Amino acid sequence: MPANSSHKRVAAILGPTAVGKSAMAVAVAPSLHAEIISVDSMQVYRGMDIGTAKPGPETRGHVPHHMLDIVDTSCDFSAARFQEEARRHVEDISTRGGIPLLVGGTGFYFEAVVFDLRFPPGSMDDGLRRRLREDAEWDPEALRRRLAEVDPRFAASEGFANMRRVVRAMEVYERTGMPFTSFQVKRGGQTVYYPFAGVVLDAPRQALYPAIERRVDEMFAAGLVEEVARLSGAGGLSRTARQALGYKEVLDHLDRGIPLEETIFKIKRRSRNYAKRQLTWFRRIPGLHWIELDESELKEPSERVIEEVRGYLEGVIRRLPLPRAGDKPDSLTK
Repeated sequence: MPANSSHKRVAAILGPTAVGKSAMAVAVAPSLHAEIISVDSMQVYRGMDIGTAKPGPETRGHVPHHMLDIVDTSCDFSAARFQEEARRHVEDISTRGGIPLLVGGTGFYFEAVVFDLRFPPGSMDDGLRRRLREDAEWDPEALRRRLAEVDPRFAASEGFANMRRVVRAMEVYERTGMPFTSFQVKRGGQTVYYPFAGVVLDAPRQALYPAIERRVDEMFAAGLVEEVARLSGAGGLSRTARQALGYKEVLDHLDRGIPLEETIFKIKRRSRNYAKRQLTWFRRIPGLHWIELDESELKEPSERVIEEVRGYLEGVIRRLPLPRAGDKPDSLTK
């Protein structure tokens, strides 16, 4: 465990879209003396509110929230940047005696915070990536051959068929002199950066999928089309922002004339598939405690499940490594 992080402890409430993570977090945060750090890859964008189900001002007024509205939609945003900024909030909250509570559905972003994941350096702002993209357009097979010589493991992977990933892998090698695959961490072998207590909220598919579809209908009723049109006209959406669930489909509706009914259908289908992938990702993360909700608890968390989540997190946090001498103790160890 990295020496500079062994005295910090975090809690987490994770789960698929529409399962009620935000409401649960606000319900349990006060007794944990916690502040919420969003681990949602799209809630970082200013103005992307309806489609990301971002907590509103009233909710944020009950409990401090972090990692919301930190970048314009015209900008790309990476997991490496998220890791850096989220960990800064973990350190600040911990120093003030609180518990950082990670809340969201982006499993990779959660892992980037709590495990010792290392990201290869890179920047889209200099000429290296542009030169490699030009090489890829001029002679893609020559670029693949160059990469295969320096990173045969990547050449044997599925990513070798994706030219965008080939460019990125070659960029990493040219920046560092090390193969791109040397930065990859095998799942299950991660070193813990912050000891954590985490729960995953889940529900039977026959309850979760209708909840997802209701949320999509509510987003359109709340003005999702107008939100996307405003953002698209104001400064545009970056490559990463426009991939957000719902935004990509609405952009197709606005730009290509895809019928609204078809657009809504596609978003519901993509949302259900995304929920499956989220749950698959969380199942591969060791140390998480799963809690199943019934249909009524998807609409509003019951006292039963609030107490179960609160009790589990408090109990595990108490057993995690304590702050070292000289560090300000958090309220759960007083």
